[in-house]
Amino acid sequence: MPVVAGPARSYGGGVTSSPASSSSGAPGLDLPEVTVAPGDTATTGLTVRNDSDIVEAYSLEVVGDCASWTTVEPARISLYPGTSETVTLRLAPPRSPEVRAGAKPLGVRVLPTEHPESVRVLETTVHVGEFRELHTELVPRRRRGWLRGRYRLAVRNQGNAPVEVGFTAGQAGEELGFAFTPAERKLEPGESAEIGLRVRTGKPVWFGAPVVWPFTVDAAESGDREESRPGEPAVRAPLDAEFVQIPVFPRWLLVVLAALLALLLAWLMLVRPAVRSAAKEAATEAVQPRPTPAGEEGAGGQSPDGGKGTGDRPGGQGTGAPSGSGGDGTSADGSAGGGRQSSETIDVQTSAGETKTGTYRVPEGSVFGVTDVVVANFQGDEGLLTITFGDRKVTTIALETFRNQDYHWVTPIKIPENDTVTVEVTCEKPGTPASGRQAQGCHEVLNVSGVLSRVAQ
Repeated sequence: MPVVAGPARSYGGGVTSSPASSSSGAPGLDLPEVTVAPGDTATTGLTVRNDSDIVEAYSLEVVGDCASWTTVEPARISLYPGTSETVTLRLAPPRSPEVRAGAKPLGVRVLPTEHPESVRVLETTVHVGEFRELHTELVPRRRRGWLRGRYRLAVRNQGNAPVEVGFTAGQAGEELGFAFTPAERKLEPGESAEIGLRVRTGKPVWFGAPVVWPFTVDAAESGDREESRPGEPAVRAPLDAEFVQIPVFPRWLLVVLAALLALLLAWLMLVRPAVRSAAKEAATEAVQPRPTPAGEEGAGGQSPDGGKGTGDRPGGQGTGAPSGSGGDGTSADGSAGGGRQSSETIDVQTSAGETKTGTYRVPEGSVFGVTDVVVANFQGDEGLLTITFGDRKVTTIALETFRNQDYHWVTPIKIPENDTVTVEVTCEKPGTPASGRQAQGCHEVLNVSGVLSRVAQ
């Protein structure tokens, strides 16, 4: 800046300074005010005059808040009596939040070497211009989720003045909803803040490929959306981000479900009918008695030909004799020879947690030679089953280990008259028959077959 020389006598030092203007009317006491923008350079001048009668050297030093970014050129001068020299003050504030906008005091201390007691400090005001700068960062830029995702927006005020920052998010469609926490924030120069952002979709994706929803996030000073400041960009570039909505059920699960469905259909259409049919046939076979062969006596003691032996066997021996017919031979245990085939069925039904028995008593005057026993557990009940011939326990078996069980003897087991074939069933848990519904109680069937002979009189 041009400097107007205006002599002003200094006390005892012979130093005269003349500023560009003086509001007090006393030249040499003040410097002109200076306005400078951060990142730019401004200069002003200061004239020093030696009104003493000796050669004097002067050191010039900047003091005050502006000292770190203000220089004096030259910083030391020597003047003959009656001469003057103009020095330049160069102000270069950095574009940084550390140099805040507004008025700042500037002082220049002029120190005579020969007369240090005549030191003078000339003062003025520097007006630092305002600039705005926001730094934003969104972490992460890509988030995956079923319905919602969380992001962090880091904001830093790199300007030199406080700002009120607002946050907005946008999308091409309306599938996403956005929520900032907090929605606005005041930041001092150099201050940083972290803002939470929640993104939510309205509907889930059940199956298929993931859906990518792009959106933008913008952080701007309050009022920047309506008007821009001189020297600054009118529109700040928003941050791009994505929310990847993943399906609730992945693709591999669809393959597994399809395979399970195919297995279930195969079971219902092929395997289950076969199992039910086999179970019904086994139960029917176990319950029904064996048919009496032709030529043998019927259940009532009569042979098919009206009680007369057929005599078909080799040696002329008949297959059996009717009760009380007075046959010719007897067996080794004293029973009359020529007994008849007999089959008896014992049906036992009991409730869970109970024990019941079923019996068959050998008729008086007869001996029952047991050769075959078939046990049917067609429901798949759980518990214990005990078979006893008279006082002899034949076997005890767990119901859950079989559905149909049969025993056969080459040598018949003789059960004398009035003794019993006993079946004792302890029901722990009823099973599920072929109907597919769990039974109310346990149900077991015992079929015992052999030769029923009369005792020799």
